[in-house]
Amino acid sequence: MDLEKHPRESSRTRVDLHKRPAEPPVRQEPEAPGGCLAVAIRIPVRIIVLVLVVPVRMLWDALVVAGRFLNDALLRPLGRALLWLARAVFVWPFVGLWRYVVVPVGKALGWLGNVLVVVPVVWLYRHVLTPVGHAIAWTVRGIGSVIGWTAGGVGAGLGWVYAHLLTPVGQAVMWVLRGLGAGLAALGIGVWTALAWLAKYLVVVPAVWLYTWVLAPVGRAIGWCGKGLVWLVSMIGTGIGAALYWIARILLVLPALALWRWILTPVGRALAVIGREVWDALGHAWRVAGHISLAVGRFLGTLFRWIVVEPVRWVYRSVLTPVGHVVRDVVLRPAAEAARSVGLATRQALAAARESVRQARADFRRMLLGDPRQPRPVDRREPSGREARTLGGSTTALTKD
Repeated sequence: MDLEKHPRESSRTRVDLHKRPAEPPVRQEPEAPGGCLAVAIRIPVRIIVLVLVVPVRMLWDALVVAGRFLNDALLRPLGRALLWLARAVFVWPFVGLWRYVVVPVGKALGWLGNVLVVVPVVWLYRHVLTPVGHAIAWTVRGIGSVIGWTAGGVGAGLGWVYAHLLTPVGQAVMWVLRGLGAGLAALGIGVWTALAWLAKYLVVVPAVWLYTWVLAPVGRAIGWCGKGLVWLVSMIGTGIGAALYWIARILLVLPALALWRWILTPVGRALAVIGREVWDALGHAWRVAGHISLAVGRFLGTLFRWIVVEPVRWVYRSVLTPVGHVVRDVVLRPAAEAARSVGLATRQALAAARESVRQARADFRRMLLGDPRQPRPVDRREPSGREARTLGGSTTALTKD
């Protein structure tokens, strides 16, 4: 209904649906920076660098190809052979020595040590040393009990002497010493008080007066003079520093700044442009030389194939292969058949000779010892061999026909 009411909008929608999607924007290569100097330098530098780089790139590619061929044809097989030789000379003998000599000898020595040392020592410890140790411990325990009983009696006597003789004498001595200590303490306090009063009025009071009325004013005067001297020296140093700053600025900084701004910066920019162009030229020449070297290599490979490989292949395919087939069919196969028939005849002759020798040995044994005793057949109800089971037969002894 909406499409019928608005035909213009429906046609516009149909056209929008059938419209092609917008193409992605084309990526533009960044333009090389430069100017008149870069344009003037770029082409000659690229030509010169290309002429110089092409031989180097071709030599490099030749060395790479030779190195790969040498690695694949010589170094890798030689390394594998040396590795196998090193294993055969150094690793495998030691592995065999360890596996078949050291390990069995070690196991045998361990078994001998266990049988000859460990088992006797354990038996000696368990059946000799342990009972002897228990007996010695029991004896020592009894001797200790006797000594402890004797020491208990002596300790009781010493305790009575301490309690009834030494304690009263010690208390009397301590009372006398306390009296002497109290008298000496009182005498010391008096002497200390007198010395303190003399020190206060003979040392402390004069020292305080000297500090208050002599040393403090003199120190303040010296400090004020020192501050003034420091201010004067700082002002003189500030003036000298300002003068040296302006002298250094005028004689060194401004010429160096002018040299950097008006000489070194333009020269550095020119050298940067030249260096960038030379580096870009080297990269471009290296890539172009790679393509040239690849083309030359392919040309030389094709030339070598048409000059050497194809003639050799033609000679092998057209000359050597038919000749080899003829030699195989005319010489090698008849020779192989003759050798095979000779070998068959030789084997048959040897088999006949062995059979003759075996028969002669059997006849000689029969002549000396007689015919061997033949076993007597015994009628048994058991089957003599494995037979196939059929529908009308059975393999059991009781039901066998």
